[in-house]
Amino acid sequence: MHFAIAGNIGAGKTSLTELLSEHYGWEANYEDVIDNPYLDDFYTHMERWSFNLQVYFLNSRFRQLLAAKGKDIKFVQDRTIYEDANIFAPNLHAMGLMNHRDFTNYKSLFELMESLIEGPDLLIYLRSSIPNLVSKIHKRGREYENSISIDYLSRLNERYEAWISTYDKGSLLIIDVDELDFVENKDDFSKVIEKIDAEIKVLN
Repeated sequence: MHFAIAGNIGAGKTSLTELLSEHYGWEANYEDVIDNPYLDDFYTHMERWSFNLQVYFLNSRFRQLLAAKGKDIKFVQDRTIYEDANIFAPNLHAMGLMNHRDFTNYKSLFELMESLIEGPDLLIYLRSSIPNLVSKIHKRGREYENSISIDYLSRLNERYEAWISTYDKGSLLIIDVDELDFVENKDDFSKVIEKIDAEIKVLN
């Protein structure tokens, strides 16, 4: 059983991944932000480091999926490999922050990886407004995220909504997180669990 949490920067993916892992006793695969050697440089000089960062994330998530392939385990993944290829890299390319040569190379690499993996059994998309994302980003206080602009977040949100509207890799659950605080509020977390349990019954 493979669940994945999708959503824009600051939507709460990592927190929900951790909570679900604890609740269900599943393995958790987190996005590599602590040991990522490109993040600081990327947010300082996006055009120079965009390709390097995206390839790093692509490699990291692909390795997570390969490690789980063929094993009888249940795991929840913090962000999917599809978000890299359908949202972040195309957005950087459209903004002129990843040149056409690098973007073409990146897409070719993703297509090869995609041919060797399967989508998650359930994708949980955390839908959020820009004000909520900005509030959460400021609250967690990651220094390298201080330079993220509202325009950048807005572009990502538009691409997320477009991607989700045509998502066909497996079951999909959309959770609006603007009015939920599943980290601090147990009742809100229970509401999320109820929705996920209903999806699990269908999958089983």
